[in-house]
Amino acid sequence: MKIQEKVKDNFSFKLEHVDKNSKARAGIIKTPHGDIPTPVFMPVGTHGAIKALPPNFLDDMDTKIILSNTYHLHLSPGSKLIQKAGGLHKFMNWDRPILTDSGGFQVFSLQRKSIKEEGAEFKDHKGKKILLSPETSITIQQELGSDIMMAFDECIPYPATRDYTKTSIERTHRWLDRCIETWDNPRQALFGIIQGSTYDDYRDECLEEVVKRDLPGYAIGGVSVGEGPELMEKIVSYTGPKMPKDKPRYVMGVGNPEDLLMIWEYGIDMSDCIIPTKFARGGTLFTNRGKIRIRHKNYRRDFFPIEPNCDCYTCKNFTRAYVKHLFDSNEILGQILATMHNIAFYKSLAERAREAIFENRFLEFKKEFLAGYKKD
Repeated sequence: MKIQEKVKDNFSFKLEHVDKNSKARAGIIKTPHGDIPTPVFMPVGTHGAIKALPPNFLDDMDTKIILSNTYHLHLSPGSKLIQKAGGLHKFMNWDRPILTDSGGFQVFSLQRKSIKEEGAEFKDHKGKKILLSPETSITIQQELGSDIMMAFDECIPYPATRDYTKTSIERTHRWLDRCIETWDNPRQALFGIIQGSTYDDYRDECLEEVVKRDLPGYAIGGVSVGEGPELMEKIVSYTGPKMPKDKPRYVMGVGNPEDLLMIWEYGIDMSDCIIPTKFARGGTLFTNRGKIRIRHKNYRRDFFPIEPNCDCYTCKNFTRAYVKHLFDSNEILGQILATMHNIAFYKSLAERAREAIFENRFLEFKKEFLAGYKKD
């Protein structure tokens, strides 16, 4: 029996409703560590932790899934050590779903010139050479024990020539077959990644090739790499609706609220980004009226919560003035409270979008949100 058939006992996607006035959709992803209502935003825990938050806070907020990073966890503490500890879930005391990326984005951001047919060569923190290949990426992810693994691909930079894009996607297809050959754990789902830069015909070619493999889910890669919001929307609006309707659809690395609403409108189910947590640690908090930079002097005597209608721990218990004081005093609690709020805000945005989809008013919800939300 093929591994894809075995995985179906542990992983599935149920499409529950499609908004009648757009392509926005709501569904449920079933994994061995729990169900995930969609659309969903996944907070990023690069090193097996959401920066500034203990796992019980994420539990209290009912966070359904987090993302961790294959490349960084392999460097430290090492995937074999994590495997000996019982897998990443046990190691970090998190019993809900985890998605691991493949390390392909680190190839793009850190070691682009090292790409060859075998994979990409890195030096670890001790100067030792490491080859990250399709085989090693999947082996590492299986040692980590994530619920969803991402195929090892090349994240194409922007701008890219047609010749570069053609060569790259052909290699990504070959790498995908090597990933599938290495994948042998039926409790882990493998998602394929659709590349193609800004070229519609190459997106079509890559989509056709990747879907042939009949994987549990598919992602759009190569966006949020400097192409700007207009080209990002062009790629997602063109590719998203063509992806299989009965499988989860994931756009990698997208995280501004306005961008999330855009991808959801075109039928995307999942996304992740470091924006809400990174911004929180810098003192930027998200609200329905836009971003608050809490260090600003205007908040010194502001005794309202960050977001008056938010029911997160931060907003229920503390004022803007207090959170500003914490940042001014360089107290770590400021980063903790800001991170809690931003994750809660993003979760609420996805839940409100899901509710609007079931009521066939997603476009109305999007319009109302953007009318009140100031990007900057």
